[in-house]
Amino acid sequence: MAKIDVIMPQMGESIAEGTLSRWIKQVGDAVQRDEPIFEISTDKVDAEIPAPAAGVLAEILVTEGQTVPVQTVVAKIETEAGASAAAAQAAPPAPAKPAAPTPASSAPASAAPAPAAEAPRAHAPPPPTPSPSAPAAPARPAAMPVAAAATGTAAGNGAETAEERLRRKSTPLVRKMAAEHNLDLSAIPGTGLAGRVTKHDILSYLEAGPTTAPAAEVSAQAAQPAQPAAPAAAPAPSPGPAAPAVPAAHAPSVEAWPGDRVEPWSRIRKLTAEHMVMSRRVSPHVNTIFEVDYTHVAQVRARKKKEYAERGVNLTYLAFIAKATADALRAHPGLNAAVSGESTVIRRDINLGIAVALEWGLIVPVIRHADELSLVGVARAINDLGERARTKKLSPDDVQRGTFTITNPGVFGSVIGTPIINQPQAAILCVGTIEKQPAVITVDGSDTLAIRTRGMLSLAFDHRIVDGADADRFMADVKRRLQEFPESAA
Repeated sequence: MAKIDVIMPQMGESIAEGTLSRWIKQVGDAVQRDEPIFEISTDKVDAEIPAPAAGVLAEILVTEGQTVPVQTVVAKIETEAGASAAAAQAAPPAPAKPAAPTPASSAPASAAPAPAAEAPRAHAPPPPTPSPSAPAAPARPAAMPVAAAATGTAAGNGAETAEERLRRKSTPLVRKMAAEHNLDLSAIPGTGLAGRVTKHDILSYLEAGPTTAPAAEVSAQAAQPAQPAAPAAAPAPSPGPAAPAVPAAHAPSVEAWPGDRVEPWSRIRKLTAEHMVMSRRVSPHVNTIFEVDYTHVAQVRARKKKEYAERGVNLTYLAFIAKATADALRAHPGLNAAVSGESTVIRRDINLGIAVALEWGLIVPVIRHADELSLVGVARAINDLGERARTKKLSPDDVQRGTFTITNPGVFGSVIGTPIINQPQAAILCVGTIEKQPAVITVDGSDTLAIRTRGMLSLAFDHRIVDGADADRFMADVKRRLQEFPESAA
């Protein structure tokens, strides 16, 4: 029989694992090639994963809510050539009394032996009770030391194994966090692929504080009630500069009162929370706020809106702001940057992340090379990414390699906000509500009261690499480009 493995895909270069959030197809269901069969959730994207081949879903190896490394086999598809054989084997044995055989498409999953379910990871929410239609995944063995993982025994010849190289090759974000806190990655237990240290491991290690203590303190602590902390087996850091003291960031337990509803965090909510806490810890946030007169933009938009609609594009204020921002970033590259240890990485490409608020969380799809697009190109990209984000149709590439982010709480009526930087970027622009207001303007040398379309823009920037004067120059340039937006460019 021919079976095709369905694997947990690599959802971007910095992603080492993913959570299988929902099975769209069940055991025995017929599937077509490229038809979505399950949904996954990472800290970058929620996405539907298509079938690699047509056939019948023969086995489900990973349950809903389970987090597994990339390249893990999550299911098996019986190809069309062997589908009839799979259907025959999936049917239960004939009972003693004559009865019609159960077709494979309706055979209960319990007819197959169910392996033991895997224990949840320390940094992921516990998986829900397995669906009756999906057998639990086999338990993975406890992680071995990285050196022994390559051969199954302790490596004593001093040669670096492939797994050791994988562990050492951490993501840029992890290396950045380690450098910020003077941490030795080899001293931190990793929960990622082949023991790779993830950002969750770094956060847990920092929140746990130093792992060494005098014997007297250890004895005293043994009598204390157990406290939530990082794994007790964490080895002590190698000799070097002491890590700065980091206060514990454990969320307090709150008693639920009668009538309250307790809603456990979803995967995307948990990862968003961790990312925001990490960003505030890593980057010194500074904010600057500018008021912009959008009257000219409003006039251009009113004249062009019908023309854009005929081309299938909704022309919004955000499109003008994104275009002006992308052009200003080319003139102010220090805002299109990231921190790497004690260096600044000036990004060549200008890739605008546009924050999209969803019912189940927040996601930031990216407009690649935004400075090379016309206004209609930017508007079309915003419309497309927003729609695909809401329908969970984004691909992994759609949320990767952003260099600067724009968030737009003004659509909900917010006058302005002071957002948290989307790491590892250097800044984020916040768009406040745009509305008509009375304003004093000068006409022919005289002041007069007029109705103008105005709104606020605020910039949160990383003060380690962006000085206040540079941030203000950038914002003044964005403001000028909006107030003098050439109608020929629309």
